[in-house]
Amino acid sequence: MSWLDWLVLGATTLGIVVAGVWQSRHVRDMASYLRGDGTVRWPTIGLSIMATQASAITFLSVPGQAFEDGMRFVQFYFGLPLAMIVVAAVFVPIYYRLKVYTAYEYLEHRFDGKVRFLGAILFLIQRGLGAGITLYAPAIVLSAILGWRMDLLVLGLGSLVIVYTVTGGSNAVSRTQKQQMIVILAGMAVAAIVALWRLPKGVALPEVVQLAGALGRMNVVSFDLDWSSRYNFWSGITGGFFLALSYFGTDQSQVQRYLTGRSVTESRLGLVFNGIFKVPMQFCILFIGIAVFVFHLFVRPPLHFNPEVASRVAAERAEEWKALEARFDQAFAARSEAALAFVSARGTELEQAARARLREAHAAVEAVRADARALASEIAPEVDAKESDFVFISFVLGQLPAGLVGLLIAVIFAAAMSSTASELSALGATTTVDLYRRLRRRPADDRHDLLASKAFTVFWGLFAIAFASFATLLDNLIQAVNIIGSLFYGTVLGLFVVAFFLRRVTATPVFLAALLAETLVLALFFTTDLGFLWFNLIGCAAVVVLSLLLQPVLGRKTPSGAV
Repeated sequence: MSWLDWLVLGATTLGIVVAGVWQSRHVRDMASYLRGDGTVRWPTIGLSIMATQASAITFLSVPGQAFEDGMRFVQFYFGLPLAMIVVAAVFVPIYYRLKVYTAYEYLEHRFDGKVRFLGAILFLIQRGLGAGITLYAPAIVLSAILGWRMDLLVLGLGSLVIVYTVTGGSNAVSRTQKQQMIVILAGMAVAAIVALWRLPKGVALPEVVQLAGALGRMNVVSFDLDWSSRYNFWSGITGGFFLALSYFGTDQSQVQRYLTGRSVTESRLGLVFNGIFKVPMQFCILFIGIAVFVFHLFVRPPLHFNPEVASRVAAERAEEWKALEARFDQAFAARSEAALAFVSARGTELEQAARARLREAHAAVEAVRADARALASEIAPEVDAKESDFVFISFVLGQLPAGLVGLLIAVIFAAAMSSTASELSALGATTTVDLYRRLRRRPADDRHDLLASKAFTVFWGLFAIAFASFATLLDNLIQAVNIIGSLFYGTVLGLFVVAFFLRRVTATPVFLAALLAETLVLALFFTTDLGFLWFNLIGCAAVVVLSLLLQPVLGRKTPSGAV
C-alpha cells in the first residue's frame, strides 16, 4: 500500500473512533450507557441496524461467494422484510412499554428467572463465538494478502472497538455506525464502478449480465424444494424469515440498536428502513462479485487467490506449479477469446455456438484451478479460509489506484468494528443485567452496575480477541457466522413466540421444551445434511409444539406473568 492508502486508512479508522468517544462523552449512568440518551432518529437507527449485521465478513466473503457460486445467496434474505414488519409491530412496543435493558428481561416478566437465564445463556454462547469470528475473518484475509501479523491485526482491531464501546456504550456504537455505514457504502460503490470501468470496450453492464448468465452466475432464484440446499426460495422465505425474526427481535446486539430510539415510531421506522434496503444492498454486494468475475474473464486472475498459499506451493513444488501456470495461461487466453466472441455473437444465429464455446473454455479454466487447489491442499492443509474469501481483497489491491485501496481497507476495518462493537455492547449488557445483577445479593447500585457492565464488555472483547487468535474455520466465513446463529436462534425465537402468543403456557413447560428443541437442532446438525436455514424454523416450531404438549403435564393453570 502507498503512503496515501495508509493516510486514508488511518484517518478514517481513527476518525470514527474519536467521533464515537466524543459524541458519547456525557454518559454517566446505566440507562444512558445501555440504552443511549433516547434521542436517536430513525435514519441513524436504520443505518446502525444494517451496520451491525453487515460485518467485514459480508464485504470479504459475499463478493467471493458470488464469484464462485453466483447470485443465489441473495435468497437467504428473502424472509427479512416480512420479519421487520413483525418485529416492528409486536416486539418493539412490548420492549418500550417495559423499559427493558435487554430482550431477555421480558422472559422473566412473562415466565420466570430460569427461562430468562436460558435465553440469555443461549445468546451469550452464540454471540460470544460470533464476535470472535467477526474479528477473525478480516484478520486472516488481510494477514495473508498484506503480510501483516494476524495476531497484531486482531489485537489492534479489538482494542479500538473496546475503547469506544466501553467509553461511550450503546450511544457510541449507534452513532459511529452511521459514519461506518456511509464509509462502507461509498467504498463498495467505488469498487463496483472500477470493476465496470476497467472492462474492455464493448463490454458494458448488459454484457456483464449476459456473460455471467451464460456461465451460470445469474442464478438469483431457485424454486426447487431441495432440503439439503442451503439457498433456495423456500428456505429463504421460511428459514430466512425465522432467522431474521429471531436475530432482529431477540438478539440483544440488534435489540439494543433500536432501543436507543427516541420513540416507538422512530424504532419502527428504523426497522422498516432496514427491511426496504437490506435485500437490495445484499444484491448489489453480490453483483460486485459478478462484476469482478466478468472482469477476470478479460484480465488474468491469480491461479490461486490466496497469495500466502500460492507462494508456499511455488516454493515447495516449483515444477508442478510452473506447469499449472502455463496451462492456466493457455486456458485463460482461450476463455477471453471465447468471451469476446460471445459478446459479438449476441442476437445472431451464432449465439448458441458461441455460448457453448465459452462454457467449454470456462470449464477448462476451472479444471486448472481445481488442480491448483488440490495441490495447495497437499502443501497447506491447515489454511483456514476458503479461496473465495480472498477474491474481493485481491481485486482491490491489484486493480484500484492509490488512495482507493486505503478506502476499501478502511471499509473492511469499519465493518469489522461496527459489528464487533454491537456484539460487545450487547454481551456486556446481557451479562450484567440478566446474570450478574440477578445473582448479586446486594441492593441495586447504578454506579456499580455501570462499572460492572464496562468490565464485562472488556472481558468479552478480550474473549473475542483470544478466540480470533486461535480459531480455525471449516467453511466459508459468511456461512460460518450464519450457521452458528442458526443453531441457536430458532430455540430463542421459540421462547418469545410462546411468550407472545401462547398465553396459557407457563415457565417449566417452555423451559424444558427449549432444552429439548436445542438438543434436537444440534442432533440434526451433526447427523444430517439439512440446509442450515431450516434449523431456525425447526428450533422455533419444536419449542412451540413441545410447550403445548408439556403444559397439561407440567404447567400451572395460569400463566406466570402477563405483559
